[in-house]
Amino acid sequence: MGFGKVEKYYRQKLESDGAMLFSLIDPDKCFLENAQKIAKQSYEGGADVILVGGSIGAQGSVLDETVKMIKEAVPLPIVLFPGNISGITTYADAIYFMSLLNSRDVYWMSTAQIQAAPVVERTRIDVIPTTYVIIEPGEAVGWIGNANLVPRERPDLAYACGLAAKYMGAHILITDSGSGAPLPAPFKLISAFAKACAQDTMYFYGGGVRTPEQATEVIKAGAMGIQVGAAFEEEKTLEKVKKISEAIKKEGKKRV
Repeated sequence: MGFGKVEKYYRQKLESDGAMLFSLIDPDKCFLENAQKIAKQSYEGGADVILVGGSIGAQGSVLDETVKMIKEAVPLPIVLFPGNISGITTYADAIYFMSLLNSRDVYWMSTAQIQAAPVVERTRIDVIPTTYVIIEPGEAVGWIGNANLVPRERPDLAYACGLAAKYMGAHILITDSGSGAPLPAPFKLISAFAKACAQDTMYFYGGGVRTPEQATEVIKAGAMGIQVGAAFEEEKTLEKVKKISEAIKKEGKKRV
C-alpha cells in the first residue's frame, strides 16, 4: 500500500522537524464550538495534526459537525482516531485504520476492521495502516478494548510488540497509556518500542504528557511524536500547546 497525501505530510514533517505534536480532540467531551476553539489554539500553538476520536460517544452527527467546524477553523490535516466502527466521517482528511494488537477480544483485532473497511472505502479519505498498543494503566481505552496491558516495567514485551507491528506491515505504531493517565510511560519502555520500530514504522506515543519536560523525555526516548488530549482540554490551551510544541521540536531537531 502506498502513501497517501496525509502520510506524506507526516514523513515530510519528521524529515524537517524530527518530531511531531498531535492534538487529540474527543467530540464526546469537546464538541462543536469548544472543539473548534481547541483546534484553533492547537494550530496557533504549533500542533502539526488534529486527531479526532474517543473511546465512547465520538460518532454520528456530533462527529460530523465537530470535524466540519474544525476544518473551517484550521488548515491542518484532520485525522480520525476511531474508537469503533462508528467513528468514521467523510469530512476528515485521513483515518488511522487500526488494529488493537494486545486486545484479548478478536473484535478489536480483526472483526471491527472487516466491518469498517467497506465504509472507509466509500469515504475516499486517506487510509493509514496503524497498530495500536495499550500500556498500563490503560484507563478507559484499556477497559473498552479489553486489553492485555503492557506492564510499565517490561521493555522486553514492549520491544516484542513493536517488532510485531513492524513485521505485520503497520505504517504507524501508536502506544497509549490512556487518556487521563497520571504519568507518561517509563523512558525504557518508550525506548524499547522505538528501537523495535527503527525507521521502518513511525512511532507515536500518547498518555500522561502534560508538561514540556515530560514531552522532551518522551521524544528523547525515541518516540517520533506525541499525541495530547486531556491536557489541552483544560484552561490555557494555547500556552500549553506552545510550550509542549517547542519542547518537542527542540528535541526533535537533534535528529535532523
